[in-house]
Amino acid sequence: MRAAILGVHGEPPSHAEHPDPVPTEGQSIVRVTAAPVVPLDLLCASGTSYFGAPPLPYVPGVQGVGVVEYSAVLDPGTRVFFATSAGMAAGDGSFAERCAVPDVDLIALEAPVEDTVVAAIGLSGVAAWMTLTWRAQLQRGERVLVLGGGGAVGQAAIGVARVLEAGRITAVCRSEDARQRALAAGAHEVVAMTPDVDELTSLLAHATGGAVDVVIDPVFGVAATAAARILANGGRLVNLGGASGDEATFSSSVLRSRSASILGYTNNSLTPDQRRDALTAVLRYAAAGRIAVAHETVPLLDVAAAWQRQAAGQTSGRLVLTI
Repeated sequence: MRAAILGVHGEPPSHAEHPDPVPTEGQSIVRVTAAPVVPLDLLCASGTSYFGAPPLPYVPGVQGVGVVEYSAVLDPGTRVFFATSAGMAAGDGSFAERCAVPDVDLIALEAPVEDTVVAAIGLSGVAAWMTLTWRAQLQRGERVLVLGGGGAVGQAAIGVARVLEAGRITAVCRSEDARQRALAAGAHEVVAMTPDVDELTSLLAHATGGAVDVVIDPVFGVAATAAARILANGGRLVNLGGASGDEATFSSSVLRSRSASILGYTNNSLTPDQRRDALTAVLRYAAAGRIAVAHETVPLLDVAAAWQRQAAGQTSGRLVLTI
């Protein structure tokens, strides 16, 4: 079969022939149609992640969409979304014509959403849904601030906030392209990111009317520091990433005086049922045009170039490999 093979840590994978997967007990075989290139793929492949250096060679790809070819739990021909542990544990991922997937990680797709759209939304949509509904416990009419609003998680979070009938939704973005993506996702206003935390705090206070109830934070760093300063009474900041660094500064007096909360989140803590229910909900609204993540399709043959673009941040949205 055709696949993307990673042979050297820190280098892009190459398009080549690779043995077909052989399922073990509790696994299904999926014929892959679309797979997103996400930051976790590059982190794992670097050999420097907290998961350790993955054995080489292997096929990257921690998410994918496809059709069941063989399974003991689903009928052949069933469309599915799936997650893999490629790069985090021994085994191959979704950047191939076929993938062996643990049965528990298969999610049957019912919503009439194109495979590439499902791949673009994927676990970013799951994270957006669960941070707002489960961790933040967003209530109707509450004000939401989305950091990194032009990214996949940010766009999905803006869409989910609108679906959940949030009040004013403000986003923070680094570039004009990201600003346009956040506005297209449904943000009411977008604040340009600045490295000066006092300036950013002032900009956020002006854009939000002085306070927000919920912050969705996939970036941390300066943006999280500024956002925490404008939390309302009972406000919640949910962190699910550190794209801008691993440290932020929070004021004890601000948090205590407002009974505000700083919460953590990872998709890895979800049960299979939670992940399935969240993705199913998000795709139902995606089918209605209410949640979307900007994306671009790239053939598997061009995986090395797509990988390099992702590494350099030279993308106009999520890159999705078509297979």
